[in-house]
Amino acid sequence: MKSKKAKIYRKYVQLFFFALIGLIAVNHTLVESGAGIPFISDASLHALCPFGGVVTLYNLFTLGTFISKIHMSSVILMAIVFILAVLFGPVFCSFVCPLGTLQEWIGKIGKKIFKNRYNRFIPAPVHRVLSYFRYIVLAMVVYITAKSGYLMFADVDPYNALFSFWSDEVSVKALIVLGVLAVGSLFVERPWCKYACPYGALLGLSNKIKFFKIRRNASTCISCHQCTSACPMNIDVESTSSVTNLQCISCFECTSEAACPVENTVNLQIGDFSQK
Repeated sequence: MKSKKAKIYRKYVQLFFFALIGLIAVNHTLVESGAGIPFISDASLHALCPFGGVVTLYNLFTLGTFISKIHMSSVILMAIVFILAVLFGPVFCSFVCPLGTLQEWIGKIGKKIFKNRYNRFIPAPVHRVLSYFRYIVLAMVVYITAKSGYLMFADVDPYNALFSFWSDEVSVKALIVLGVLAVGSLFVERPWCKYACPYGALLGLSNKIKFFKIRRNASTCISCHQCTSACPMNIDVESTSSVTNLQCISCFECTSEAACPVENTVNLQIGDFSQK
């Protein structure tokens, strides 16, 4: 895969899904008020969220029903995202998720303000500890939702707030979380993805088993640090032969032609360089 092309494609894919989900959310509100946009779905945001498929699994297997607000579409989306994760890692996070895209867009402003200081405010040891917090969030959300049968995460979900801030369906707490996230993105790249997103935590596990991995060729590496500097998730790419870090979102920003100045040194591939 040509990483430069992948980088360009990612921007278009991000824009497409952000616009699509935004239009569907607006159309959902319009349909409820008696209007609507032709040829655009009026599905609810919960029906479009693959994480809903995760939190409803317990009820689905034990009772044969979905939890409140969750539909079969969420389960289908969950399955598709999981298949992609096993192949390529958490590409949903870097290519599709509109909340991740919003953080990147705000981050561009932060980069202009803070230059090289951007995304370096949190010390590495603190970052490593904070990165596990999202697994605590994941465990809490899945456990409480399974026990109560209620989508407890909806009250603080910034994704829901992003595409329904104009609606009375969104809670004040979710709007506050979205606001804090927006401000935080000026200082830290993808703060929600790094430290709080339960779905990102789950998908991050795929980095240990995915077929296509980002690999570094030590024999051609010139130790320029460009791959590590380019990583939005603060992964030390230059010190590993294969990126299996749970924080990797498969954005390809560290790969050759995207960041690495040496051709075929940091690539997305099956097998290490000695096996090519």
